Amino acid sequence: MQARRSAVPLRHTTLITSITCCALMLAGACSSSHPSGGTGSGKPAATSAAAFGGMDALVAAAKKEGKINVIALPPNWANYGKIINDFQKKYGIQVVSSQPDASSQQEINTAKQLAGTDRAPDVFDLGQNVVLANTGMFAPYQVQTWQGIPSQLKDPSGLWTSDYGGYMSIGYDAAKVPAPTSVQDLLKPAYRGKVTLEGDPTQAAAGFYGVVAASLGSGGSPDNIAPGVNFFATLHKEGNFLPITPTPATIESGQTPVVFNWDYLNAATTAQFAGKIDWKVVVPKNAVVGSYYAQAINKNAVHPAAARLWQEYLFSDEGQNSFLEGFARPVRADTMQKAGTLDMAALAKLPPRAGTPVFLTPQQLAAASEYLSKHWASAIG
Repeated sequence: MQARRSAVPLRHTTLITSITCCALMLAGACSSSHPSGGTGSGKPAATSAAAFGGMDALVAAAKKEGKINVIALPPNWANYGKIINDFQKKYGIQVVSSQPDASSQQEINTAKQLAGTDRAPDVFDLGQNVVLANTGMFAPYQVQTWQGIPSQLKDPSGLWTSDYGGYMSIGYDAAKVPAPTSVQDLLKPAYRGKVTLEGDPTQAAAGFYGVVAASLGSGGSPDNIAPGVNFFATLHKEGNFLPITPTPATIESGQTPVVFNWDYLNAATTAQFAGKIDWKVVVPKNAVVGSYYAQAINKNAVHPAAARLWQEYLFSDEGQNSFLEGFARPVRADTMQKAGTLDMAALAKLPPRAGTPVFLTPQQLAAASEYLSKHWASAIG
């Protein structure tokens, strides 16, 4: 559970409008997106493995490069620690991981700062709004499993592709607080001084979606998050809100017994502290909001073949099941389940959720972000 990606709130991903919007953005972006990097692949602009001459050619070129620079991938976030190790073992390519706790925006900023050096990130793992705002920095690429990815969760040309996601949840220490059955339960005296939010919602994606969930659970809607802000204002007034960012250390010490965070991170906390802390996860009823992260390739990647092979791995059955083992919901889950390749045992371990989830449109996300920036500080005091 980390404050990673603590920049602009993420995303949504369901509406055709986002695809259309992105496609329009791409018209200009693609015209200037010819990769200038490369350390020997010979085909730094290949938009598919086929364009590279097939997977064997791509693997050979990536091995020749020998390295890939990744950024903002905490080992305990969606199982990235295992994913990185497995990729290195499978291909013998070194994964250089920097700034694991960086935010989505910091990924972009770092790429700009290190452009032209061999330390620039080759790939990104970003919240959706950051993706949509920076498409001019990406190289289009369609993985071999492209057809199995829902169309609303990817850019048509492959400039970005959602890879994993989850739902906002409440994690809690069952030995210290009663099980919450709704967002409103957290206003009760039993939760005094115990409820935290994963980061400043004006900066952190998880914190942002915590407010959205609270809004949905308090009579709000994707177009009106004022009830969510009011909920936290009341939580603060009642003395139930802890204005600190939780960490594994604060959870283990009992300092933060109730945490709004993604269900895959709260579930990972359950596994991490099994036998030590009775950490449970609930996706609150009538407050189900989901979101996906997205992959993109730096158009100036210094390891363009390795960057593309990394994408192939993440969207392969092996990579997608690794996300699932980390309690995140892989973007190809439906297709893999139909094909019989989804890890059903891992799927059964995901926190349950009931009801139809809400995914914000880019317009709703932008409006909610603007509202929060104007009202959050005064609401919390």
